[in-house]
Amino acid sequence: METAENNKIIEESPEQLARRLGLPFKNMMLLRRSLTHRSYINEHPESIEDNERLEFLGDAILDFLVGEWLYHRFPEMPEGDLTRMRSALVHTEQLAEFARQLELGRGLRLGRGEVLSGGRARDALLCDEFEALIGALYLDAGLISVEKFVYPLLEEAADDIIRNHKTEDPKSMLQEWAQAQGYDTPAYITCSVEGPDHSREFEVKVIVNENITATGRGRSKQAAEKSAAHELLNMINILD
Repeated sequence: METAENNKIIEESPEQLARRLGLPFKNMMLLRRSLTHRSYINEHPESIEDNERLEFLGDAILDFLVGEWLYHRFPEMPEGDLTRMRSALVHTEQLAEFARQLELGRGLRLGRGEVLSGGRARDALLCDEFEALIGALYLDAGLISVEKFVYPLLEEAADDIIRNHKTEDPKSMLQEWAQAQGYDTPAYITCSVEGPDHSREFEVKVIVNENITATGRGRSKQAAEKSAAHELLNMINILD
């Protein structure tokens, strides 16, 4: 195994990843495909397919499973709150966090440029990998295996979301706080946009009263703005 010095991640094969996580894959080629980013295909034309189709499938499966899990887990929760909880559980940053908890970045098959730019630690790529893995696991082992894999992750994440008010709109909360302090409306500035068109990641800075700032990242400008607002709210202890 090799060490990627830029992001301190030790690479592992699909077989090693499956053993480490106890994933019941019979078709190892399917798992390999779920770990293969488009940038790898560009440099290894002998590889047949990247993980984008599996990502599409995994996204749909997660939407359904998370909705079902929330319905049973919170029987008294109103529809609107369930919708906000589901959104919080399946957004890019949360799925990337699941991938980090499982150290999925170690198994990502990336082109050299993506490796050198820290792709194994990037939210957008980790989110895509997690969704693709769900799609592959569903095709190989069925829905029950996906449930066994995903439900423990949801339990811990849901507790964190409720505890830290992550279903609330951080931009609205920040604007209300700024107005209460007599400050102007928070300003959001896009600092950078990275990655190809199909997998972009935005970095945004939010500024309040000229000297209160925070930054956030996301797969869209709106997601990055929310992330920045959330970071600033944490800084000023609004979410405590």
